[in-house]
Amino acid sequence: MRLNPTRLLFLGVVILASVPAFAQNQGNSFSGRVQRVWEDGFRLNTSGRSITVDTYDICGDNTTRHISAGDQVTVIGEFDGGEFDASSVTKASGTSVCQ
Repeated sequence: MRLNPTRLLFLGVVILASVPAFAQNQGNSFSGRVQRVWEDGFRLNTSGRSITVDTYDICGDNTTRHISAGDQVTVIGEFDGGEFDASSVTKASGTSVCQ
């Protein structure tokens, strides 16, 4: 089967147009309000989604000293299984948490 150059160009444009949407869906940054906090993590309510954030790598077992329920934060990290492993947490004021 021979591909028409016009079809090939169209296919390339469709694929490239899909890349930002895919990257956005994978996400490595979320902002929202903290619902609940425990020693090494917290529950973050983002618009329409609730995420369990693991903060052990940056806060150890001291998350409750730095974050409270109701705080507005932005987390950066990556998903590992069902949790979001935070590499940084920033409060709405711009203050970095646990660093």
